[in-house]
Amino acid sequence: MAIVNPRQVRDFARATGRLAKTDRLDAEVLARFGEAVRPEARPLADEQAQALEALVTRRRQLVEMLTAEKNRRARAPKILHHSIDEHIRWLEKRLSGFDDELGELIRSTPLWRERDELLRSVTGVGKVLSSTLLAQLPELGMLNRKQIAALAGLAPFNRDSGNMRGSRCIWGGRAQLRRVLYMATVAGVRSNPPIRTFYLRLRTNGKHAKPALIACMRKFLVILNAMVLHKTHWQTPALAPSTVALSSLPGAVSEHGCC
Repeated sequence: MAIVNPRQVRDFARATGRLAKTDRLDAEVLARFGEAVRPEARPLADEQAQALEALVTRRRQLVEMLTAEKNRRARAPKILHHSIDEHIRWLEKRLSGFDDELGELIRSTPLWRERDELLRSVTGVGKVLSSTLLAQLPELGMLNRKQIAALAGLAPFNRDSGNMRGSRCIWGGRAQLRRVLYMATVAGVRSNPPIRTFYLRLRTNGKHAKPALIACMRKFLVILNAMVLHKTHWQTPALAPSTVALSSLPGAVSEHGCC
């Protein structure tokens, strides 16, 4: 089966002059889109892979609820603190339970267990990023560096016209995966020598902090993709000397949302 972005199909329909939308017209547009574009067909996820993705998604939802409750407590009157604290404790307990379920599910599958060990051998990659990659990026290790970056939404797109050269920016891709990878990269810039060296070089050359961090995310993902492809564990080189202060890093590593 080929799963495509519905926006692409709708844009295709508009390009062919089909502005109306009904089930019958949609079926015809889908057929014409498939015939003209020939999107790559990929196997559907099996029951175990669907279960892993469901657990990862639910864990993210619990983290978001926990963050919201903690923020709510800071602004709530004291009469509500006891109720909010009870809910926070319950969410933390459930979050711990989901971590145990995720770990058990990954360890029960030889392929996932092997990939998890490969990924977590990298400085800056923890259980959250590893499980997210296994669940939401099963193509890891099966595509080349450009394809895997585009799939995650980390490939910069040109914005040029004639002599005008617009700024490159990322677009599309898997947003939830990108959020987790962002936090892992923030940690990696501080502790992972190749990522740290790359970030410092970009900053020294005048790149702003956020674009430099996005470039590091892409490099980080490409490294992980190559490791899974070649089944090679991480080897930590010597730490590069710091030439740029890292205190300007955008974002911060949260207690539960980190890599």
